[in-house]
Amino acid sequence: MKLSRHYLTINGRTVHYRRCGSGPSLLMVHQSPRSSAEYESLMREWGEHFTCIAPDTPGFGQSAPLAKADPDIGDYAEAIVEFVGALGIERTAAFGFHSGGIILVNALKRHPEMFTGLAVGGYAIWTPEEMAVFGDAYLPPFLPSSYGEHLTWLWNRILEQSWFFPWFDVRPEARLLVAHDDPDRIHAVVMEMLDAGDSYRLGYGAVLRAPRDIPPPDAITPPVLITAYDGDPLQAHIDRLGVMPASWEARKVSTPADLHEASLLFLRKLASQDCPALPDDQKAGFIHVSTADFDGLIHWRGRKGGAMLTVHAPGTEMSGGETAIDLPGHGLSDGWPNEIPTEWNKWLAVIEAACTALGCTSVDIPNPERGDPAHLFPDLAPDRFGNYLTAAWSITRARRFFTPWYQASSANVITFDSYSLEPEALAKDHRALMRATAARAYHLALLQREGS
Repeated sequence: MKLSRHYLTINGRTVHYRRCGSGPSLLMVHQSPRSSAEYESLMREWGEHFTCIAPDTPGFGQSAPLAKADPDIGDYAEAIVEFVGALGIERTAAFGFHSGGIILVNALKRHPEMFTGLAVGGYAIWTPEEMAVFGDAYLPPFLPSSYGEHLTWLWNRILEQSWFFPWFDVRPEARLLVAHDDPDRIHAVVMEMLDAGDSYRLGYGAVLRAPRDIPPPDAITPPVLITAYDGDPLQAHIDRLGVMPASWEARKVSTPADLHEASLLFLRKLASQDCPALPDDQKAGFIHVSTADFDGLIHWRGRKGGAMLTVHAPGTEMSGGETAIDLPGHGLSDGWPNEIPTEWNKWLAVIEAACTALGCTSVDIPNPERGDPAHLFPDLAPDRFGNYLTAAWSITRARRFFTPWYQASSANVITFDSYSLEPEALAKDHRALMRATAARAYHLALLQREGS
């Protein structure tokens, strides 16, 4: 089942969201510090029954943060309510996991008329003692450093979050049953943390400080189901929920699959109506492109109908031009579905299809950088120890000083400005390089074009 991605501007703030399926709307709110990407597989499954709509909450994924300096849980709840209203949806069912569930419960308390019901995966009721343990240690500042030291911390923080809870409490009694060391799973969260940057503390902090928002037992509210599975640190919180309204239910389940099954069964029983047509921004978004070798979403920004479509260099992402795109395996565009091609005609087919879809009349294609493709773009696949992150950072710095970057000599120096060495500037290009899984193949294709 195909999934689409969109931008929407609400009161001057950009919101990015994913959509999949058809039928009644189902709002899906992710946990912190993740993004709506964590729901992609679930959206394709539940899209058989619902129009699944999953926004990136403020400051996470590709959504802009709130303008408020110290937002609370109510601010995040109101942002979700504004988003649903901007889509033209009057009432909706909703699903949220951990932080997402806390945001939704607060939103339901404020606007019960907007929801037909909620399914929540894990709802936190922290004790004062637990909050004291969290303190400032749970959410330290996360800012890029000149030589990438922040990446070593990040890798180990995300890795050990599945070993201990809280992640810094390395005592036997704090061990979790869900421990793993899967580099790909860690990488997914690492990339989302890199997108959020230091603003992760705002959203994460708001849900940690959130009060118990469960209505009194005699309240008349839409139905709510709260579940938590074995190994989830919030499963013990099922026993802390206290007396709830008659329309609310909470229970423990064995596995994440059981949680999803129970939630889906509950959500399908709610009264619902078909989702209306959803609006979309006109200055950025994602177009579906299909060629003989590629079938997926291409990220674009600028102006449809612009004269020139700008294509970025290998290992980077779109950064300027009247209209620009991220090529497959770069930026926010989908990757190649099968083997990444090195033939220029296959890349050109995607570019021409995007050019037609965006109404452009010509294309600005870069010349390939000089150097050995294998050295210019080494394998940066996630490894067990996170070394790929710091390797990519070192490459990003070296590219400021030399071309090719791997030959540090007086014959290969290039000019640079001091701003390009600012940690935030390096972090932006580092993220682009990390996303550029097709950089070497694209470089080889450009060499073929140059030699033809």
